[in-house]
Amino acid sequence: MNLYYFISILFLFQLQLVYGQGRSKISFNDNWHFTLQDQLGYRLNDGDAQAWESVELPHDWSIKADFSASYPAGNAGGALPGGIGWYSKRFKLPTADQGKNIQLYFGGVYRYAEIWINGVYFGKKPNGYLSFTLDLTPHVKFGNQPNRIAIRVDNSKQPNSRWYSGSGIYRDVYLIKSSEVHLDEQETFITTPEIQGVLGQLKVRSKLNKLARPKGVAGNKYQITVWDPKGNILLKKTGVEKDGYIDASLQVEKPQLWSLASPNLYRVQLTLLTKNNTVEDQIEKRIGFRTIRFDAKTGFYLNGEALKILGVCMHHDLGALGAAFNKSAAKRQLVMMKEMGVNAIRTAHNPPAGELLDLCDEMGILVYNEAFDMWKKRKNKFDYHIDFPTEHLKDIEAWVRRDRNHASVILWSIGNEIREQFDSTGIALTQEMAKLVKSLDPTRPVTAALTENNYVKNFIAQAEALDVLGFNYKHEDYDKLPVEFKDIPLLASETVSALQTRGV
Repeated sequence: MNLYYFISILFLFQLQLVYGQGRSKISFNDNWHFTLQDQLGYRLNDGDAQAWESVELPHDWSIKADFSASYPAGNAGGALPGGIGWYSKRFKLPTADQGKNIQLYFGGVYRYAEIWINGVYFGKKPNGYLSFTLDLTPHVKFGNQPNRIAIRVDNSKQPNSRWYSGSGIYRDVYLIKSSEVHLDEQETFITTPEIQGVLGQLKVRSKLNKLARPKGVAGNKYQITVWDPKGNILLKKTGVEKDGYIDASLQVEKPQLWSLASPNLYRVQLTLLTKNNTVEDQIEKRIGFRTIRFDAKTGFYLNGEALKILGVCMHHDLGALGAAFNKSAAKRQLVMMKEMGVNAIRTAHNPPAGELLDLCDEMGILVYNEAFDMWKKRKNKFDYHIDFPTEHLKDIEAWVRRDRNHASVILWSIGNEIREQFDSTGIALTQEMAKLVKSLDPTRPVTAALTENNYVKNFIAQAEALDVLGFNYKHEDYDKLPVEFKDIPLLASETVSALQTRGV
């Protein structure tokens, strides 16, 4: 561990002990019980928990089965079963936590997760690839009274995903404790919009969950602390939030740029203070100073220098290890990719684990972040088209808010080989989603991976809402694309697959 980084962490730990508790994020992966039986009564009581399997998260139950051609998911689904599973966990919260906000963060549950806390139903989460957070505060007990969480996961309707999805709570879960008045992490957005000469601009925006004062009284104080890539405290700024919002600008002299060769990351900590200057809440993000630009004639530029994107399309699973996210295994994949000469990945065709983006930030790998493999028009009988009409805007919002602080992300892709390319409904849907993405993050271009190379027949391109057009395969038509799709940057979003030989 870097000595400066260690000293900084030690300083922060002491600051919390002396000045307040701030926020704590605790792994919630241990001591779960799991069964493939399906009884609605499990929402209230798991009966004899010892009869259930003891598991640790992340967990993928499908990978443990034997392969069979008879499973309805087929070979595309890994020739493995889906089904319905239940997870149960009992936990206690100390009396000292009373008055705090208690949240539970799920990195991803595939699929149709339904959650109960102490018998209270929290609803269904249809999208198996997205993170979500639940506010448990009104429903938890403290002291010696145990709490119980029960989760029903339904991946029984097959085939759904066109690729191996895995089944279960396959990404990390965290328990988050914060003050009753706290910063909204999803509303916290840190950008580096301009780098001019020796000065880099740093903008910090956030929002409080609620106002903690009578009308007309001055707002809560906040403090922004910035550490350079070596762990040295670079600067501090204090201010006062206004009407529950924080909007601050800072300047960093001679910022060390984030690049593929030198992925320099700055730590930015936003601290909410009480009137007595005690720590009410803290959120910390890692950010990179870098500029990106796509040019229709000359290609992609990182920090003002032309760069050829040499990418691979990677699904979210870890091959023979299944879908349960493992940071060491994911890092091994990325190391191998870099050794091959890869400098970018496309998250084909769904949002990745947040920890994968952390690795790309650290290792200097560009990310083409993709949301959907289908919209209203289906590709498989039980795929996301069922949920798209009611969920797609909520899902885009959750996707962008979670990932927009990552330096590695350079493109938002709203779809892969979407069938609405071929009828006029593609125009309105493209415009709707692109507009939402840009309202949440105006700093990055929006794209989609297309297959129709004729502009007149491609209704997603005709929407004229995308900043970059991606095209899959059909390399023999590349010379025609600049003629068909004028004055817009073009990207080869997918060029070869397992059915082809690389380089041929």
